[in-house]
Amino acid sequence: MSRDSTASLPTAVGRRDFLAAAGVALSGSLAGCSSILATEGDQVNIAGSSTVFPVTEAIGSAFSEEYPTINVSISQTGTGGGFGNFFCAGRTDINNASREIADAEIEQCGKNSITPIELTVATDALTVVVNPDADWVDCLTVEQLREIWSADGAERWSDINDDWPDEEFELYGAATTSGTFDYFNEAVLGEDVNHRSDYYATERDRTIVQGVRGSEVAMGYFGFSFYSENPNSIKAVSIDDGNGCVEPSIETAMSGEYTPLSRPLFIYVAKESLAEPAVRDFTRFYIERAATDLVSEVGYVPITEEKRDEDLERLEEAIEEVTA
Repeated sequence: MSRDSTASLPTAVGRRDFLAAAGVALSGSLAGCSSILATEGDQVNIAGSSTVFPVTEAIGSAFSEEYPTINVSISQTGTGGGFGNFFCAGRTDINNASREIADAEIEQCGKNSITPIELTVATDALTVVVNPDADWVDCLTVEQLREIWSADGAERWSDINDDWPDEEFELYGAATTSGTFDYFNEAVLGEDVNHRSDYYATERDRTIVQGVRGSEVAMGYFGFSFYSENPNSIKAVSIDDGNGCVEPSIETAMSGEYTPLSRPLFIYVAKESLAEPAVRDFTRFYIERAATDLVSEVGYVPITEEKRDEDLERLEEAIEEVTA
């Protein structure tokens, strides 16, 4: 990776304006990818969100088939863990992110002369799941979700509804380094309520699937992609945000009906890394494919062609600046 830029982040500039002005081991790695300018042995290093991982994995595989000499390394570290320990520390070129980069992370990147470029790659329907035998619950209001997941909140199913079992919750969810944790906090709990700590926290979404599948009184939450892989072993809960129960799906996320748990997904590419041919080839390829069925095949909503073109234009401007 190249880290040629020495400009620090101006603190007076807002996050959105700054980003606009300026994108693991695949449980090992993806062997792949050469382009006209990239050479054999070049590598693209990616860490970050487990939610975005399936999109990056799918597009990385397609990239490897088309350009077979560049190594693409993808790690699942959580959004925050990716930013703090890898991307803003100068150890990766790209960070998968299930939320926007935080101001403190922008500041950390700036101190290390790293300029993050935000690129939208999909829309997710964050999904609450229960055991298929939990036949007493098919829909929850946002307020009920808040009662279940807030610190000092409900302890038993019967605390939510007298007709539900007098059994303690068995809860599985995102680790605190995860962008999914941050988004769930913001969308469901709000600024004044803390997320409960007495739950099984993990970056491994398949661990949540296993836990919920194994207990009738369990509940968990994660990205829609992991539910769509396991529709017969876990049950998705519809969410009522005041206008009736809405089931999580690609269609309801696309239409905007599934609130408040629909969210954009991102990659952030280091502007300085775009000096490397392999990184810019991969990033171009990624954004072009983010508007295709490759994204829907892994359970997310593709970006629009308009958004694709907008992000490609921003990407090309950044590439021109670092290669001029």
